[in-house]
Amino acid sequence: MNYQWYPGHMTKAKRMMQENIGLIDLVIELVDARIPLSSRNPDIDELGKNKARLVLLNKSDLADAGANKLWMEYFRGKGFHVLEINARSGQGLRAIQGMVKEACKEKIERDRKRGIRNRPIRAIVVGIPNVGKSTFINSFAGKACTKTGNKPGVTKGKQWIRLNRELELLDTPGILWPKFESEEVGRNLALIGSMNDEILQMTELAADLIAYLLVHYREALFARYQIEEKEQEAKLDATPLIVLQHVCEVRKCYKKGQEADFEKAASIVMDDFRSARIGRITLELPS
Repeated sequence: MNYQWYPGHMTKAKRMMQENIGLIDLVIELVDARIPLSSRNPDIDELGKNKARLVLLNKSDLADAGANKLWMEYFRGKGFHVLEINARSGQGLRAIQGMVKEACKEKIERDRKRGIRNRPIRAIVVGIPNVGKSTFINSFAGKACTKTGNKPGVTKGKQWIRLNRELELLDTPGILWPKFESEEVGRNLALIGSMNDEILQMTELAADLIAYLLVHYREALFARYQIEEKEQEAKLDATPLIVLQHVCEVRKCYKKGQEADFEKAASIVMDDFRSARIGRITLELPS
Protein backbone atom coordinates (compact mmCIF):
# COMPACT_ATOMS: atom_id res chain seq x y z
CA MET A 1 0.00 0.00 0.00
CA ASN A 2 1.25 3.53 -0.76
CA TYR A 3 1.31 5.47 2.51
CA GLN A 4 2.51 8.82 1.16
CA TRP A 5 0.33 11.79 2.18
CA TYR A 6 1.47 15.43 2.14
CA PRO A 7 -1.31 18.03 1.84
CA GLY A 8 -0.26 21.39 0.42
CA HIS A 9 -0.89 23.33 3.65
CA MET A 10 2.02 21.47 5.27
CA THR A 11 4.52 23.28 3.03
CA LYS A 12 3.19 26.58 4.35
CA ALA A 13 3.42 25.31 7.94
CA LYS A 14 7.05 24.30 7.49
CA ARG A 15 7.87 27.72 6.05
CA MET A 16 6.28 29.36 9.08
CA MET A 17 8.49 27.31 11.39
CA GLN A 18 11.60 28.31 9.47
CA GLU A 19 10.67 31.99 9.75
CA ASN A 20 10.19 31.82 13.51
CA ILE A 21 12.98 29.50 14.65
CA GLY A 22 15.38 32.42 15.23
CA LEU A 23 13.20 33.65 18.08
CA ILE A 24 13.19 30.28 19.83
CA ASP A 25 15.23 29.08 22.82
CA LEU A 26 13.77 25.59 23.04
CA VAL A 27 12.16 23.08 20.68
CA ILE A 28 9.55 20.93 22.43
CA GLU A 29 8.86 17.96 20.18
CA LEU A 30 5.95 15.63 20.80
CA VAL A 31 6.25 12.09 19.49
CA ASP A 32 3.84 9.18 19.78
CA ALA A 33 5.26 6.71 22.32
CA ARG A 34 4.03 3.79 20.19
CA ILE A 35 6.22 4.87 17.25
CA PRO A 36 8.78 7.35 18.64
CA LEU A 37 11.05 7.22 15.60
CA SER A 38 8.43 7.01 12.86
CA SER A 39 6.54 9.95 14.43
CA ARG A 40 9.58 12.24 14.34
CA ASN A 41 9.69 14.59 11.38
CA PRO A 42 13.34 14.45 10.20
CA ASP A 43 13.11 18.13 9.20
CA ILE A 44 12.87 19.09 12.90
CA ASP A 45 16.51 18.20 13.62
CA GLU A 46 17.67 20.60 10.90
CA LEU A 47 15.25 23.33 11.96
CA GLY A 48 16.15 22.94 15.63
CA LYS A 49 19.91 22.58 15.41
CA ASN A 50 21.77 24.63 18.03
CA LYS A 51 18.55 24.87 20.06
CA ALA A 52 17.81 23.20 23.37
CA ARG A 53 15.64 20.12 22.79
CA LEU A 54 12.92 18.43 24.82
CA VAL A 55 11.22 15.29 23.52
CA LEU A 56 7.87 14.33 25.05
CA LEU A 57 6.78 10.70 24.64
CA ASN A 58 3.06 11.40 24.47
CA LYS A 59 0.35 8.74 24.75
CA SER A 60 2.82 6.76 26.83
CA ASP A 61 -0.13 5.03 28.52
CA LEU A 62 -0.95 3.34 25.17
CA ALA A 63 2.61 2.10 24.62
CA ASP A 64 4.47 -0.86 26.10
CA ALA A 65 5.92 0.28 29.46
CA GLY A 66 9.19 -1.59 28.91
CA ALA A 67 9.58 -0.08 25.46
CA ASN A 68 9.00 3.41 26.88
CA LYS A 69 12.09 2.97 29.09
CA LEU A 70 14.17 1.91 26.11
CA TRP A 71 13.10 4.97 24.15
CA MET A 72 13.87 7.27 27.10
CA GLU A 73 17.42 5.89 27.10
CA TYR A 74 17.64 6.25 23.32
CA PHE A 75 16.76 9.96 23.29
CA ARG A 76 18.99 10.74 26.25
CA GLY A 77 21.79 9.08 24.30
CA LYS A 78 21.10 11.58 21.51
CA GLY A 79 21.61 14.44 23.95
CA PHE A 80 17.91 15.34 24.27
CA HIS A 81 15.95 15.89 27.43
CA VAL A 82 12.98 13.52 27.47
CA LEU A 83 9.82 12.80 29.48
CA GLU A 84 6.94 10.33 29.30
CA ILE A 85 3.57 12.09 29.33
CA ASN A 86 -0.11 11.55 28.75
CA ALA A 87 -1.41 14.93 27.61
CA ARG A 88 -5.04 13.86 27.91
CA SER A 89 -4.85 12.83 31.57
CA GLY A 90 -2.12 15.27 32.55
CA GLN A 91 0.33 12.56 33.59
CA GLY A 92 3.92 13.85 33.58
CA LEU A 93 3.05 17.48 32.84
CA ARG A 94 4.16 18.80 36.23
CA ALA A 95 7.74 17.74 35.50
CA ILE A 96 7.94 19.77 32.29
CA GLN A 97 8.60 23.21 33.82
CA GLY A 98 11.65 21.91 35.69
CA MET A 99 12.86 20.04 32.62
CA VAL A 100 12.53 23.21 30.52
CA LYS A 101 14.80 25.07 32.98
CA GLU A 102 17.29 22.22 32.90
CA ALA A 103 17.33 22.16 29.09
CA CYS A 104 17.77 25.95 28.91
CA LYS A 105 20.16 26.44 31.83
CA GLU A 106 22.93 27.75 29.56
CA LYS A 107 20.58 30.37 28.10
CA ILE A 108 19.37 31.35 31.57
CA GLU A 109 22.97 31.70 32.78
CA ARG A 110 23.93 33.85 29.77
CA ASP A 111 20.99 36.16 30.47
CA ARG A 112 22.01 36.41 34.13
CA LYS A 113 25.56 37.41 33.24
CA ARG A 114 24.19 40.11 30.94
CA GLY A 115 21.99 41.44 33.70
CA ILE A 116 18.84 40.21 31.96
CA ARG A 117 16.36 38.83 34.45
CA ASN A 118 12.84 37.46 34.17
CA ARG A 119 12.93 37.11 30.39
CA PRO A 120 10.74 34.12 29.61
CA ILE A 121 12.02 31.11 27.75
CA ARG A 122 10.46 30.95 24.31
CA ALA A 123 9.59 27.45 23.16
CA ILE A 124 8.13 26.20 19.91
CA VAL A 125 5.90 23.12 20.12
CA VAL A 126 6.23 20.80 17.14
CA GLY A 127 4.86 17.42 16.17
CA ILE A 128 3.20 15.50 13.36
CA PRO A 129 -0.61 15.39 12.95
CA ASN A 130 -2.55 13.48 15.61
CA VAL A 131 0.39 13.25 18.01
CA GLY A 132 -1.60 15.18 20.63
CA LYS A 133 -0.04 18.62 20.33
CA SER A 134 -3.20 20.66 20.87
CA THR A 135 -4.25 18.46 23.77
CA PHE A 136 -0.82 18.93 25.32
CA ILE A 137 -0.93 22.73 25.03
CA ASN A 138 -4.46 22.92 26.41
CA SER A 139 -3.60 20.62 29.33
CA PHE A 140 -0.23 22.20 30.07
CA ALA A 141 -1.44 25.79 29.80
CA GLY A 142 -4.78 25.26 31.51
CA LYS A 143 -6.95 28.30 32.17
CA ALA A 144 -4.03 30.47 33.24
CA CYS A 145 -2.60 30.99 29.77
CA THR A 146 -2.92 34.32 27.99
CA LYS A 147 -2.11 35.31 24.43
CA THR A 148 0.74 37.80 24.50
CA GLY A 149 0.22 39.20 21.01
CA ASN A 150 2.56 39.42 18.05
CA LYS A 151 6.27 39.47 18.70
CA PRO A 152 8.72 41.40 16.53
CA GLY A 153 9.68 39.36 13.51
CA VAL A 154 6.85 36.87 13.91
CA THR A 155 4.64 36.35 10.89
CA LYS A 156 1.52 38.46 11.19
CA GLY A 157 -1.29 36.72 12.99
CA LYS A 158 0.88 34.29 14.93
CA GLN A 159 0.12 34.31 18.63
CA TRP A 160 2.32 33.31 21.50
CA ILE A 161 0.82 31.66 24.56
CA ARG A 162 2.19 32.88 27.88
CA LEU A 163 2.01 30.13 30.45
CA ASN A 164 3.71 32.11 33.23
CA ARG A 165 6.51 34.61 33.70
CA GLU A 166 9.10 31.99 32.81
CA LEU A 167 7.73 30.33 29.68
CA GLU A 168 5.98 31.25 26.44
CA LEU A 169 4.89 28.75 23.79
CA LEU A 170 4.47 29.13 20.04
CA ASP A 171 2.16 26.51 18.60
CA THR A 172 2.68 25.21 15.06
CA PRO A 173 0.49 23.15 12.75
CA GLY A 174 1.26 19.45 12.61
CA ILE A 175 3.39 18.65 9.57
CA LEU A 176 4.54 15.46 7.90
CA TRP A 177 7.34 15.38 5.34
CA PRO A 178 7.10 14.89 1.57
CA LYS A 179 8.58 11.39 1.24
CA PHE A 180 8.78 8.74 3.96
CA GLU A 181 12.09 6.89 4.06
CA SER A 182 10.46 3.47 4.21
CA GLU A 183 7.07 1.80 3.83
CA GLU A 184 7.29 0.81 7.49
CA VAL A 185 7.36 4.46 8.59
CA GLY A 186 4.31 5.21 6.44
CA ARG A 187 2.51 2.15 7.77
CA ASN A 188 3.23 3.11 11.39
CA LEU A 189 1.93 6.63 10.85
CA ALA A 190 -1.20 5.25 9.21
CA LEU A 191 -1.76 2.84 12.10
CA ILE A 192 -1.79 5.56 14.78
CA GLY A 193 -4.06 7.81 12.71
CA SER A 194 -1.64 10.48 11.48
CA MET A 195 -3.06 10.13 7.96
CA ASN A 196 -6.59 10.47 6.75
CA ASP A 197 -8.19 7.03 7.09
CA GLU A 198 -10.36 7.77 4.06
CA ILE A 199 -7.36 7.52 1.71
CA LEU A 200 -6.23 4.16 3.13
CA GLN A 201 -7.25 0.55 2.54
CA MET A 202 -8.25 -0.11 6.15
CA THR A 203 -8.67 -3.88 5.75
CA GLU A 204 -5.15 -4.17 4.39
CA LEU A 205 -3.85 -1.86 7.14
CA ALA A 206 -5.55 -3.97 9.83
CA ALA A 207 -4.00 -7.09 8.28
CA ASP A 208 -0.55 -5.47 8.51
CA LEU A 209 -1.23 -4.67 12.18
CA ILE A 210 -2.37 -8.22 12.92
CA ALA A 211 0.74 -9.63 11.24
CA TYR A 212 2.87 -7.54 13.60
CA LEU A 213 0.81 -8.49 16.66
CA LEU A 214 1.06 -12.19 15.81
CA VAL A 215 4.83 -11.90 16.17
CA HIS A 216 5.18 -9.42 19.05
CA TYR A 217 1.90 -9.40 21.04
CA ARG A 218 0.37 -12.74 20.15
CA GLU A 219 -1.17 -13.59 23.54
CA ALA A 220 -2.74 -10.13 23.91
CA LEU A 221 -4.26 -10.46 20.44
CA PHE A 222 -5.73 -13.89 21.14
CA ALA A 223 -7.03 -12.84 24.54
CA ARG A 224 -8.82 -9.83 23.07
CA TYR A 225 -10.63 -11.87 20.42
CA GLN A 226 -11.33 -14.92 22.56
CA ILE A 227 -9.18 -17.48 20.81
CA GLU A 228 -9.14 -20.01 23.63
CA GLU A 229 -6.29 -22.22 24.76
CA LYS A 230 -8.07 -25.27 23.36
CA GLU A 231 -7.70 -23.80 19.88
CA GLN A 232 -3.98 -24.57 19.78
CA GLU A 233 -4.06 -25.50 16.12
CA ALA A 234 -5.68 -22.19 15.24
CA LYS A 235 -3.02 -20.40 17.25
CA LEU A 236 -0.17 -22.16 15.50
CA ASP A 237 -1.59 -21.60 12.04
CA ALA A 238 -2.96 -18.11 12.61
CA THR A 239 -2.66 -15.62 9.78
CA PRO A 240 -4.11 -12.11 9.54
CA LEU A 241 -6.97 -13.48 7.43
CA ILE A 242 -7.75 -16.22 9.95
CA VAL A 243 -7.74 -13.69 12.79
CA LEU A 244 -10.05 -11.34 10.87
CA GLN A 245 -12.34 -14.28 10.15
CA HIS A 246 -12.40 -15.06 13.87
CA VAL A 247 -13.19 -11.40 14.69
CA CYS A 248 -16.11 -11.61 12.26
CA GLU A 249 -17.41 -14.62 14.15
CA VAL A 250 -17.00 -13.35 17.73
CA ARG A 251 -18.18 -9.81 16.93
CA LYS A 252 -20.97 -10.87 14.54
CA CYS A 253 -19.56 -8.98 11.57
CA TYR A 254 -21.71 -10.25 8.72
CA LYS A 255 -23.20 -8.87 5.56
CA LYS A 256 -26.50 -10.09 4.13
CA GLY A 257 -26.47 -13.84 3.65
CA GLN A 258 -24.03 -14.36 6.52
CA GLU A 259 -21.05 -13.30 4.41
CA ALA A 260 -18.10 -12.24 6.60
CA ASP A 261 -17.74 -8.45 6.74
CA PHE A 262 -13.97 -8.06 6.81
CA GLU A 263 -14.16 -4.26 6.56
CA LYS A 264 -16.18 -4.06 9.77
CA ALA A 265 -13.86 -6.53 11.51
CA ALA A 266 -10.85 -4.49 10.38
CA SER A 267 -12.43 -1.34 11.80
CA ILE A 268 -12.93 -3.08 15.15
CA VAL A 269 -9.29 -4.21 15.26
CA MET A 270 -8.03 -0.72 14.40
CA ASP A 271 -10.23 0.92 17.03
CA ASP A 272 -9.15 -1.63 19.63
CA PHE A 273 -5.48 -0.98 18.85
CA ARG A 274 -5.75 2.80 18.90
CA SER A 275 -7.57 2.77 22.25
CA ALA A 276 -5.25 0.13 23.79
CA ARG A 277 -8.09 -2.35 24.28
CA ILE A 278 -5.80 -5.04 22.86
CA GLY A 279 -3.17 -3.89 25.34
CA ARG A 280 -0.25 -1.46 25.57
CA ILE A 281 1.53 -1.91 22.25
CA THR A 282 4.69 -0.38 20.79
CA LEU A 283 5.24 -0.80 17.07
CA GLU A 284 9.00 -0.16 16.94
CA LEU A 285 12.04 -0.36 19.21
CA PRO A 286 15.40 1.44 19.12
CA SER A 287 17.79 -0.32 16.77
